[in-house]
Amino acid sequence: MTKLNPKKTKKQRQYLRGHMTKWEVRLWNELKGKKMFGFKVRRQHGIGNYIVDFYCPELRLAIEIDGDVHHFKEKAEKDLKKDLLLKNEGIEIIRIKNLDFEEDYESTIIYLEDVFKERAKEFNIEINEAY
Repeated sequence: MTKLNPKKTKKQRQYLRGHMTKWEVRLWNELKGKKMFGFKVRRQHGIGNYIVDFYCPELRLAIEIDGDVHHFKEKAEKDLKKDLLLKNEGIEIIRIKNLDFEEDYESTIIYLEDVFKERAKEFNIEINEAY
């Protein structure tokens, strides 16, 4: 099992929480306070040497918001390594492009709700629709 929130990434995680992108802030407002069906979601969560934008421990679900920088070869290769580590840990990773939010924010949120529901079903966890 890979170490969660290792000390060596603490300063970077703190920095990232203080410098979130516009779309990370908007999504965080949808996820914080267990707003997504009662599931706890953490932001800028460390998993091994990597930091994911959002992480739901109960569902072992990571969400990454990818801006233009993710199109560069070096960053894309790092993303592949991160995705492989997460997959090997049994963590599902969802990558959403900034452009998806810009083009249709509401549909992107509905897509994420569906991902949470499907992942909960895989873990036999009842969804709390009241949230």
